Amino acid sequence: MTTAVALRYRFHAARVVATRPVGASLVRVTFGGDDLAGFAGGGRDQSVSLFLPHPGQDAPVVPIAAGEDWYAAWRALDPAVRAVMRSYTIRAQRPDRAEVDVDFVRHGDGGPATRWAGRACPGDPVLLLGPAVADDRSVRFQPPAGADAVLLVADETALPAVGGILDWLPAGTPVRAFVEVPAAADIQPLPTAARAEVTWLVRGGTAPGTGLLADTLRAARLPGATPYAWVAGEAGMVRAVRRHLVGERGLDRRRVTFAGYWRRGASEEDLRAEAATA
Repeated sequence: MTTAVALRYRFHAARVVATRPVGASLVRVTFGGDDLAGFAGGGRDQSVSLFLPHPGQDAPVVPIAAGEDWYAAWRALDPAVRAVMRSYTIRAQRPDRAEVDVDFVRHGDGGPATRWAGRACPGDPVLLLGPAVADDRSVRFQPPAGADAVLLVADETALPAVGGILDWLPAGTPVRAFVEVPAAADIQPLPTAARAEVTWLVRGGTAPGTGLLADTLRAARLPGATPYAWVAGEAGMVRAVRRHLVGERGLDRRRVTFAGYWRRGASEEDLRAEAATA
């Protein structure tokens, strides 16, 4: 099943191929299917909208026949019936096998996507809304001309994107990465041809987004003379790090990409509703 949504994006039908834990807090789900041969991912922090069925449903319920108006039609459906929609980063793509990997964080609140990933089995159906042609608009990591190094700042929700970025960077690129994770068991290998120095911050029982990354950066050496910074994760953390880099370190704001992947105390539905109202 392949239904066009717009010229550059479409729904890609897929099924679970395999699942496996990645550290203590992530589970990697591999999706496959002939439709994914047309997924034109751009690597790096390529984002997609993932649609999951509710327990007891045979497939995610999405009004794809509505074409470009699918989102309004989806919102009009009963929340107990319409597919669960969440935004994720593609951790890895294998076009020759029509497969992609998505890493799910095992949140303590046990949200619907976390619960789905915890019980996912080979053959389970999903839909991905992503690029049908090469398109960088859903890739936020865009180093400008003249950047001589890369700074990556992330929590565990953005760890898959960090891995994708390090996979993509040219050999020898100077990189400093600061990654906050809940537990030491979440530290994982991040293979790269770049010249990368990765600092892992284990927060333990400290709540996420409470300043560990920003405080660490204040005492850290930044890479290069004109670095490009990419910051992603909990929205409060992202704002604090951006203020530090631009306001205290004097980085050109045009050389800082920031993305709030989530916000403490708010669901993705809350954030989307706020964005729609704004």
